[in-house]
Amino acid sequence: MQTITCDICKKKVDNSITGRTFFYVGPHSMCEPCKDNLEYSVKPNVRAKEPFSYEWYFKLLSDSLGKAVQKGRI
Repeated sequence: MQTITCDICKKKVDNSITGRTFFYVGPHSMCEPCKDNLEYSVKPNVRAKEPFSYEWYFKLLSDSLGKAVQKGRI
């Protein structure tokens, strides 16, 4: 049994499965609801970006994630 704590919402996830109920993005770990909220919050920016580049996307994702960790929510 493995219990991991989400870096954003600080909730504990019991019996976590990496890639299903718990995700690692860079140095941060997050639960599934927080990951869904993060993807939902960056989606409008991603759709408006042209031409798309993964370098830009990962910077946007890490900046958004850093702000979320500081605030404790997305």
